[in-house]
Amino acid sequence: MSVQASDRPPPKMVEAFEHPAGSVATKVPGGAAQWRGKLLHIHVAPSASYEMEELQEAVCVAGRGIVGDRYYTGTGTYSPKPDVREVTLIEQEALDALSRNDPPLQSGPIMIEPRDHRRNLTVIGVPLNHLVGRRFRVGDVVLRGGRLNFPCKYLEELLDRPVFLPLYNRSGLNCGIERGGIIRPGDAIELLDQ
Repeated sequence: MSVQASDRPPPKMVEAFEHPAGSVATKVPGGAAQWRGKLLHIHVAPSASYEMEELQEAVCVAGRGIVGDRYYTGTGTYSPKPDVREVTLIEQEALDALSRNDPPLQSGPIMIEPRDHRRNLTVIGVPLNHLVGRRFRVGDVVLRGGRLNFPCKYLEELLDRPVFLPLYNRSGLNCGIERGGIIRPGDAIELLDQ
């Protein structure tokens, strides 16, 4: 995988702690601190609407994203809108809840595979809703939680499943990369500070 930029100008990213949500959260103490999670899956898509590809390792570049991903190259659906989206994460626990039809907002369980949800990293044991405005590490890579992600009708259309309401408030976290490097499934995830 090359870290060379294409002819396309790099996408405009918002630094995670400069995003309105992230900047407020950095000044507010609290949130879960006694946890240790794990990276389960890494996925990227080369362009908007392309099928996600699973990687066994990924190169994370500060200020850009994951090499080979649509938001690294500026070809994502939302790339024209500057935001925090160098890396996106979702909890395996949220996917497990949907598979149990919890909460029962639809007619039955919804199965979403890690390649389906369009987030880059699927993690377990990581309270993502507590990480806005926080620094944490995935392996040797340091991420900054910028804002909570929210489900979109686009994902619902792409999957042809009613995921909008069931994923509300548990659709993951958008992050910036403070320190780049290589990540792999199995890497430990830990909070760095409060």
